[in-house]
Amino acid sequence: MTVKTLSLLPCLLLLTGCATSLPPLKTVEKLDLPRFMGPWYVIACIPTFIETEAYHAIEDYRLEPGGNINTTFTFNQGGFDGPPKRYNPRGFVVDRINNSTWGMQFLWPFKAEFLITYLSPDYSQTVIGRNRRDYVWIMARTPQIPEVDYQRLVGELAVQGYDLTKLRKVLQRGPEPR
Repeated sequence: MTVKTLSLLPCLLLLTGCATSLPPLKTVEKLDLPRFMGPWYVIACIPTFIETEAYHAIEDYRLEPGGNINTTFTFNQGGFDGPPKRYNPRGFVVDRINNSTWGMQFLWPFKAEFLITYLSPDYSQTVIGRNRRDYVWIMARTPQIPEVDYQRLVGELAVQGYDLTKLRKVLQRGPEPR
């Protein structure tokens, strides 16, 4: 071993010690990409730094001819009347068998893990997470979902090892849930 390799060894051991002991998240068995495309309202999330004060957050996916996903993420900052924000990350399907493991690129060359861990049979509700359990998004095709559905999805996040104290409901414009 070289001196350089030996000096990196403590850093590698430290990083390994910090790794999560949680098992990898299970993703949806088979995702129909064209059916998944379109707008999704963010119902709740463990937010990234850009969405901590997001209102009326919507993620919209468009399938490109090469199979990548053009994404538009819009919201109002700080309130419904707050300044509109728009981001255009690019999605890349990593697992072409199930289509439920993506990379999401906000800034080249970095791709964030994007795992579709739940999808209702009618494609009306989804959960997207990461193995690190640092971020998660509950999304739906409608601005609100029934409270019983929300509680069921939150319960599943708890089972998966997410820190629910970080979960934030995203206020949406639109009709109240049934």
